[in-house]
Amino acid sequence: MGTPNVRAPDDARRARRVGVVVALLTAVVLVFFARRVVGDGPHILAGTVPDDDLSVLYVAHPWLAYGHMVPGVVYLLGAPLQLSQRFRTRHYGVHRRLGRALLACALLSGTLAVVLGFVFAWGGSAETLATLVFGSWFVGCLVLAFRAVRTGRVADHRRWMVRAFAVSIGIATIRIWVGIFTGVQIGLLGMGDATFPLRATFGIAFWLGLSMHVLAGEWWLRRTPALDG
Repeated sequence: MGTPNVRAPDDARRARRVGVVVALLTAVVLVFFARRVVGDGPHILAGTVPDDDLSVLYVAHPWLAYGHMVPGVVYLLGAPLQLSQRFRTRHYGVHRRLGRALLACALLSGTLAVVLGFVFAWGGSAETLATLVFGSWFVGCLVLAFRAVRTGRVADHRRWMVRAFAVSIGIATIRIWVGIFTGVQIGLLGMGDATFPLRATFGIAFWLGLSMHVLAGEWWLRRTPALDG
């Protein structure tokens, strides 16, 4: 009888820690998104070509690139609110309406992510394969979450949404790994003019960042067995 009372504070502390991590990762995504817009915008409007070969790909395919990024950012900003039990309890009607909009954004962003992995994978085949695997996982989680809630399996719905959000926020951890690899190039390999990691390590960053988040999502679900949706 005493176990739930002991676990409740632990669960609350763990939720707060995860919330802080999510907020920091979301901030990373927003910073890089803002840099992308500021860097690409003038070239897209003027029809000019950027200096670096990564930005060239975004500028050459703006509708595809921003069709993925903009709804993706909207989803990342709204998903934590949707996963909040307090918000769902107090504003259930808003939760349902917002959920439909975020689902559409996420499906569009996830589908275009897979397409982007084939159209311009700067990190080569490793990035293409990672985008295909984890993009398909993300979209699959969303579809299964929708099916679950339509059939009244609310707890299953929330579990699939946790999985979807966990892998989606992994885009921030990819950027962290990219920074680490770039730092290694500059600090250890003496490549002082490097602003991006080697293409091979860019693909590795995708695998490391996204696989870490899939595992983190499963860890959270195993530590939180009593999800009620």
